[in-house]
Amino acid sequence: MSARLTALHGNHACALASIAAGCRFFAGYPITPSSEIAEHMSHELPRIGGTFVQMEDELASIAAVVGASLGGLRAMTATSGPGFSLMQENIGYAAMTEVPCVIIDVMRGGPSTGMPTRPAQGDIMQARFGSHGDRPVIALAPASVQEIYTETIRAFDLAERLRTPVTVLYDQVIAQLLESVAVPPPEAVHVSERKWANGAGPAYQPYAAGEDGVPAMARPGDGHRAHTTGLTHSESGFPTQSPPVVDRMMRRLLGKIDVNQALIEKYETLMADDADVLIVAYGITARAARRAVTVLRAEGVKAGLFRPITLWPFPEAPLRRLAGPARAVLVPEMNAGQLVLEIQRLVGRDPPVHPLGRIDGEPIAPDEIVTAVKELAVHA
Repeated sequence: MSARLTALHGNHACALASIAAGCRFFAGYPITPSSEIAEHMSHELPRIGGTFVQMEDELASIAAVVGASLGGLRAMTATSGPGFSLMQENIGYAAMTEVPCVIIDVMRGGPSTGMPTRPAQGDIMQARFGSHGDRPVIALAPASVQEIYTETIRAFDLAERLRTPVTVLYDQVIAQLLESVAVPPPEAVHVSERKWANGAGPAYQPYAAGEDGVPAMARPGDGHRAHTTGLTHSESGFPTQSPPVVDRMMRRLLGKIDVNQALIEKYETLMADDADVLIVAYGITARAARRAVTVLRAEGVKAGLFRPITLWPFPEAPLRRLAGPARAVLVPEMNAGQLVLEIQRLVGRDPPVHPLGRIDGEPIAPDEIVTAVKELAVHA
């Protein structure tokens, strides 16, 4: 059976993808511009035996999601910038305790209440560093309604496979954009099964892991004894402050992202191999950049696009390879300069990296990128 082509708004596509990925628990609190996700989940989950709960706030929402996942369900929440901020402590708890869950963050203007109905890309560094301490981080950045569908499914797959929270970041424009989406039949959607512990007994170590760095999880009712704590812990799950044990545990926790980089990393390029000016863009801004590259090439300007679909961990090696021969790198984004700092760190001073920020609630237009690239091409 082939995929069915249907017109969907971005948030609706996210909800349908979550259901297709096996999500059976949603806890959330309404917040513009993500509220349509909760609305759709409130209708769809009860029909298939799932659970939808509107919580009293975002702190409770992510806590409920963590609890449901510990109980064995695929679970998610959806929010926007202010709510995402409130969730950070429990996202860190989920990372430390290695509880799979998916967080959808539909970005809007900020800080504080900001502009609830206007787009922004200001949560990029919050997704990376919002929770205190060092923790594993996976954040995906779709740039179309179709990609919201596929990347939401991939978020569940990565969360379950690697036992970690996964964030999907997209902006208000894509959230409420109406586009055609190829919806695959249910049997064509694959999400990895969580690694469950086999066999009961006192020898079970809930945080002992093999080469992939991912420990087997105790399924409730299977007879395993498991202790879950946000404190640093040994393989037994019980708290420890022994420096060698803490170091071993933290390096494994962070290392499972490095070990599985090839599984996680995803990006797209357009005419980037011979670009004099390489544009690095994500989300709705990448769509403007794609148009700008087409216009510039038609005018004889050798521009190219590098679009990270996985924002964290950032696809460092391919960026360095493509940026190396370029004369300049341009990073357009709807903030005062967030991802550009990471690109500057990765690329260094040669070629020079230039920001193109917009913080007024309007998307960056293709002609703004065209103008900026032409200026760089002249002066590079």
